[in-house]
Amino acid sequence: MKTFGQLSILLGTFLLVATVGCSSTGLHNGSVEKRPPQGDFGVLVMAHGGSGQWNQGVLETVGALRGQHPVEVAFGMADAESMQAAVARLEEAGVERIGVVRLFVSGESFLERTEKILGLAEGAPAKSPDDGADSAPKMDHGPMSMAFWRVETKASFALSHEGLSEGSEIGAVLVARAKALSTDPGSEDVLILAHGPGDDEENERWLRNIRARVAGLPDLGFRRVEVQTLREDWEGKRKLAEQEIRGYVQRASQEGGQAIVIPFRVHGFGPYKGVLEGLDYVSDGIGLIPHPAVGKWIARQAAALREGPFTATAQ
Repeated sequence: MKTFGQLSILLGTFLLVATVGCSSTGLHNGSVEKRPPQGDFGVLVMAHGGSGQWNQGVLETVGALRGQHPVEVAFGMADAESMQAAVARLEEAGVERIGVVRLFVSGESFLERTEKILGLAEGAPAKSPDDGADSAPKMDHGPMSMAFWRVETKASFALSHEGLSEGSEIGAVLVARAKALSTDPGSEDVLILAHGPGDDEENERWLRNIRARVAGLPDLGFRRVEVQTLREDWEGKRKLAEQEIRGYVQRASQEGGQAIVIPFRVHGFGPYKGVLEGLDYVSDGIGLIPHPAVGKWIARQAAALREGPFTATAQ
């Protein structure tokens, strides 16, 4: 791999700067807009979260909404504790109607869980006095809280259902990444690589949606363009996926060319460096963030949600 190692040094330097003011875990809620603009509408952005750099990238991207609405970010995999804190801060800013923008690759990710936590669907218990006191479990992507209870709020909610993989804006990110890495398109094979779910039918939806986002890449003259998912959290399916992914990259080299690997992730390169170890490819390791198109996608979601309808939490 030609460029990832060099970029890692630069990203490491940026991380030292980006984590200033973050918590030790990097998984705290981030307030983006301190001054409450006029109106009773505010935005809650849900994002997976990770390192300080990961979180800072989201906070900077969400900055596209500054000056328009009160905005809060809840990091975690639909974590009731972080969502409760973000909702409380929005209410303190005078917000009564909250548009929830779910910053995930798939619109299906954590959807039912989110609806239950917000009280829009049955299934989440009421918050107990001890909720929020437990330590977060350790996972591959850092300490993640998975608290599950119904938020306490008087606000009403409108919830986004579109994932980044369905966003018309996101194709511009992939074109920009490919152009930056390409030196000889006629001998290069582009691989768009995503996390992927365990369910086969859902995985096909992931692939179909992401393929729609790469429509502009063939026009750049690349030899091949392909989308694959690693099925990261499902060992048996991941093993088969790794074989296909490595085979695609190897073929590019065997045919006298090279593979360009672009992660279709909110941020970063995930586990792909390990999966591709020993192979010849080029990547900058940058996910969808940072890029202004993601900010535009968030702003479009928020604008649509502002029009409602809103549903009150069932207490």
